[in-house]
Amino acid sequence: MGSYLRSEEMVLCELFLQPEAAYSTVADLGESGILQFRDMNNNLNTFQRRFVSAVKSANEMERKLRFMENEIGKDGLLTQKLDTLPTAPNSREILELEAHLEKTEGELQEVSQSSIALKSNFVELTELKHVLEKTQVLFAEQEGTSSFNETKALIGEDQGAANLSRARLSFVAGVIPRERVPGFEKMLWRISRGNVFLRQAEIEEPLEDPKTGNEIQKNVFVAFFQGDQLKSRVKKVCSGFRASIYQCPNTTEERLEMVIGVRTRLADLSMVLNQTKDLKHRLLIGIASELQSWMVKVKKMKAVYHTLNMFNLDVTNKCFIGECWVPKTDLQQVKDILANKSETSGSSIPSFLNVVETSEVPPTFHRTNKFTNAFQVVIDAYGMASYRELNPALYSTITFPFLFGVMFGDCGHGLIVTIFAAWMVMQEKSLSKSKGGEIWNIFFGGRYLILLMGLFSIYTGLIYNDVFSKSFNIFGSSWKNPYNESTLMDNLELQLDPAYVESYSQYPYPFGFDPAWQLAPGNKIIFQNSFKMKLSIMIGVVHMLFGVSLSVGNHVYFKQPINIILQFVPQVLFLALLFLYMIVLMILKWVLYSAANPLEWGTRCAPSVLITFINMMMFKSMEYEEPCLPTMYPYQQEVQTVLVVVALLCIPFLLLGRPIYILIKRSSAKKHHEEPPKSEIPVLDNEVELNDIEKGGAGKRRSHSEEPVDPHEEGSFSDIFILQSIHTIEYILSTISHTASYLRLWALSLAHGQLSEVLWNMVLNKGLTLVPNFVGSITIYIIFAVWAVFTLAILVLMEGLSAFLHTLRLHWVEFMSKFYIGEGYAYQPFSFKAILAEEEKEDKE
Repeated sequence: MGSYLRSEEMVLCELFLQPEAAYSTVADLGESGILQFRDMNNNLNTFQRRFVSAVKSANEMERKLRFMENEIGKDGLLTQKLDTLPTAPNSREILELEAHLEKTEGELQEVSQSSIALKSNFVELTELKHVLEKTQVLFAEQEGTSSFNETKALIGEDQGAANLSRARLSFVAGVIPRERVPGFEKMLWRISRGNVFLRQAEIEEPLEDPKTGNEIQKNVFVAFFQGDQLKSRVKKVCSGFRASIYQCPNTTEERLEMVIGVRTRLADLSMVLNQTKDLKHRLLIGIASELQSWMVKVKKMKAVYHTLNMFNLDVTNKCFIGECWVPKTDLQQVKDILANKSETSGSSIPSFLNVVETSEVPPTFHRTNKFTNAFQVVIDAYGMASYRELNPALYSTITFPFLFGVMFGDCGHGLIVTIFAAWMVMQEKSLSKSKGGEIWNIFFGGRYLILLMGLFSIYTGLIYNDVFSKSFNIFGSSWKNPYNESTLMDNLELQLDPAYVESYSQYPYPFGFDPAWQLAPGNKIIFQNSFKMKLSIMIGVVHMLFGVSLSVGNHVYFKQPINIILQFVPQVLFLALLFLYMIVLMILKWVLYSAANPLEWGTRCAPSVLITFINMMMFKSMEYEEPCLPTMYPYQQEVQTVLVVVALLCIPFLLLGRPIYILIKRSSAKKHHEEPPKSEIPVLDNEVELNDIEKGGAGKRRSHSEEPVDPHEEGSFSDIFILQSIHTIEYILSTISHTASYLRLWALSLAHGQLSEVLWNMVLNKGLTLVPNFVGSITIYIIFAVWAVFTLAILVLMEGLSAFLHTLRLHWVEFMSKFYIGEGYAYQPFSFKAILAEEEKEDKE
């Protein structure tokens, strides 16, 4: 929990690795994922680094694996999934793997090229067969082996018959893709001015592209013409439209003989193709069983060499030196890995690490589990926490689902959300292995957050006594009906007076809203409006006060106690003296005024809290009528005047306090620097506290007498004053606007309840009463389905998303702005697991 309250303490270390153990040591560190390496070769480009040849070799191996993966996909095979990932290969395994991949790729390429060549020949022979068969009828009339009617049906009317007369005609026959036929025909017409006669016929079965494997629809065509000039033009057009031209004999006997030969060759070629396909299939099956293991090994090897490229080689060429950020709690684990690898490698000099000091700000690292990860992701989306500042995710674990529940309060809708989230939690092992879309991954990643949101929605739904716009009556209503039957029948609306025992028992409902309010459509909204609006203001002020109070933790931890006096005190006083006092007035109004009390303390004399607050800010006295009292308690006017005056005095104190303090501090430091005490021993600039690392990690290098440096105190006095002015104006104005912003809790809760009630009355209730008797019992299924779909789509999904976004806004702006800086950068350790997950995500995209 300590690392979740604040980020992990980080230290900067220098690693000294022996060359023979460097690769295996970095590989083990990648498996553990506890170091973030720093690049010590920023001045070198990629091609000047030591292990550039090894990285190139890894890239070449990746290329071969991608080629194999594509071939496996074309063959329709699935790669075998790995239960456990293999470790990074050692030097011997790398050489063996590289040689094996080279051999396997060569065999696969040879088989693939042979298959492509055979398929190309097969396609050409198939096209030639169709050309011979489809064009046979076009020459039938000329050869006398077909009737005139058959020829006429194929090539047209009298004009076609005339063109196919015994005059000498040249022709070109071939095959063209079907989608190119219209343009091909128009182009032939234009270049010949109508002197080319084109006939075509469709090939029924699609032909396979040998290179891509895609199916292509093609047509057989024959173009008749006269003259060598047209022949040259026709061939150029065929070449431009990528049409395949085949030699077709002029006589029937030659064509028949050629068809028989083509069919024989196709049969032989088909047998060879099947054998080649079986050979390739068996080869791909063997590759598919090992492909994932090879890919993981190559990616890990490549990552290790990329990391080694960040190291420096010392002048003796006997040691690799690197720098890395390490969580303080993981230092011993790193030392154990270094010692273990030095022992197994047989190195005479062991690898070791040194903790060094630096003025750089360490990265931010929060340890999370599957429950806290979703809350941390929500906070990090706003901004990464500064190093060691309080983590809002810890408090948002409860406040986030609670505020969501206030807006989404409905037992029925909350139960739907809870069941969905509970299903994801119980089936998380199987669901984590499934590949879903981006939206599904978001839902699954936030399953515990959704579960808590559903549970809090059920809780607030019980308080609102609202389940699908209906109410529970568990404890019995505190309201009674004092009217007789005739009065009820003669009046559409009747009012129950809470001042009389006959109407109200004077004992409130034990938990939540009294179910009787469900039967009061006239003033139900007025009652809920007042309650939920005041409740929203109370929750908002308490939430903001909590946020301001958390800033004390940061001031104390970073050893800036003066900020507690100069910032926290005026901030919390301004917020409490005005808006917390307004909450006190609300509570006093609830406690003091009642319908059963005497007239001066009755509900008619209850003052408006909003008007009271406005008069308080304007130093005006309350207007009242006899016999009501002017104030809620003695000396209220005087107390309110003091509260406003003190709150207003907090503004100049907040505005001028820190700038004046910094000015005095600088003057004192300057004076102290000009007149150093002679009795003191000077402290060297490079002297470092011995226990600095153990206390706070890698901080600034400083002397024993130097105080922690506040980055906000740097710069000229005018800059500091301007910055403090902006901060003061922003806080004062945001206090008012943020308080009003919490009214969204009331607005969304009221809108959700009203929409649920409208959907019930206009769909389910109307449908059930529209068709009576037997037919109505059948239509209930359809009506319920419509109501259920609208409930899930509108009230659960759309309203749930709206409430989630508003809750996000209340945390990011209204709550976190009171204490959270969020100017850090994320800790990104060298981890094989993270690298493989990132590459898998990129492959999916």
